Amino acid sequence: MDAAEFRKRGKEMVDYIADYLETIDKRQVFPDVEPGYLRPLIADCAPQDPESFEDVFKDIEKIIMPGVTHWHSPYFFAYFPAASSFPALLADMLCGGIGCVGFSWAASPACTELETVVLDWLGKMINLPEEFLAEKDGQGGGVIQGSASEATLVSLLAARTKTIRRVQSEKPELTEADIMGRLVAYASDQAHISVERAALIGGVKIKNVSSDDAFSVCGSALKKVLDEDKASGLIPFFFCATLGTTPCCSFDKLLELGPICNKENIWMHIDAAYAGSAFICPEFRHLLNGVEFADSFNFNPHKWLLVNFDCSAMWVKKRSDLIGAFKLEPLYLQHHHQDSGLVTDYRHWQIPLGRRFRSLKLWFVLRMYGVTGLQEHIRKHVRLSHQFEHLVRQDERFEICAEVILGLVCFRLKGSNELNEALLKSINEAKKIHLVPCHLREKFVLRFAICSRTVESTHIKSAWQHISQLATDLLKTWEQNHHQQ
Repeated sequence: MDAAEFRKRGKEMVDYIADYLETIDKRQVFPDVEPGYLRPLIADCAPQDPESFEDVFKDIEKIIMPGVTHWHSPYFFAYFPAASSFPALLADMLCGGIGCVGFSWAASPACTELETVVLDWLGKMINLPEEFLAEKDGQGGGVIQGSASEATLVSLLAARTKTIRRVQSEKPELTEADIMGRLVAYASDQAHISVERAALIGGVKIKNVSSDDAFSVCGSALKKVLDEDKASGLIPFFFCATLGTTPCCSFDKLLELGPICNKENIWMHIDAAYAGSAFICPEFRHLLNGVEFADSFNFNPHKWLLVNFDCSAMWVKKRSDLIGAFKLEPLYLQHHHQDSGLVTDYRHWQIPLGRRFRSLKLWFVLRMYGVTGLQEHIRKHVRLSHQFEHLVRQDERFEICAEVILGLVCFRLKGSNELNEALLKSINEAKKIHLVPCHLREKFVLRFAICSRTVESTHIKSAWQHISQLATDLLKTWEQNHHQQ
């Protein structure tokens, strides 16, 4: 393909993507395929000779689309939102076109410097304390990670290194292995599985801290576990607080947890993967109070801020803590500006060395929506979740299982877990809408997350009518079967 054909085909692809997104509500939200559907549809091995773009293009609808779960459909209410917008897609195209691998400032100065600046912009939008910003010779700064899982892992590994060095300076007789065997990380029993996974990769123990009736971790619960562990000779070193948990969007009590972590020399990382975007709205910013005690903080613009995957924003108070854990300087990655104090080499802030020019899509979106446009997007989703909550509360067969704060509603039929499992099965088998469940204590609960950029009040009403009708049908057969038994 030469440049002339690229121009032609590029325009066709942009039209195809625009048509796909404009008519996505006409497509069935969840695919009708069985595992292994794709292999028989394509050749056993790659073609020896080139094929035409037309042939490849035709196969998108024939082979790919039948197996796509349409995350951007207004009938997709599963997981949490996956952000997307036209400015972000255009920026991603430019990122691919420039194609730099930004492991150092010299590898592409704009790639590094734009990231530093737009993460300061984003930090100011959520009113992060100044220590987390890079400007004015600050000691902190932001970096774009691939996902919240990576941000948690990077912060845990940095905390591990920092603690080992501190303990060795206090007790030189202890080896690194002695200390490693005694390190313990902590997170809520509602925390995302990625926190446990980070501990697994980091080779350290992790313990769950019990959450309260609102599914939040409070200071007394953390203190109790810490006191027990210290008494038995363990070394607490890392606590991951969650703002907007995955099961029910609950919020750990930062103002109680932060001072404990600071006093005990424990690195506090805040995972606000979903909820963090909402803090650009002044009415939700109080949920971030206590961030001033944290060592690192992360949220995903690729969830709820119209920037497509992957774009996970992470800030640290002391970038030297991160760099100190990961810095290695082979000759082939060095450049003559690296010791000037004026440049950032982001390879020291992350797991991989290479990185894409991801700040472009954040820059495009922040400029083309503005803070007010992004605030309106968040507020609309929150309004729609309260609309759905209201519809559920009007039906006495159902119950709401957790406070509705942002764009997630946890609900269920009053009755057994089996009944609710059957309801979810009938919802997802009908394939008109898509939901996923969670466990809250012993209860099987349905999660209804407002996800699509294009979702409107009418989609919420029709989703509720659909759920309500399926519940009516299910309860009839359930009662008949119950009487027969």
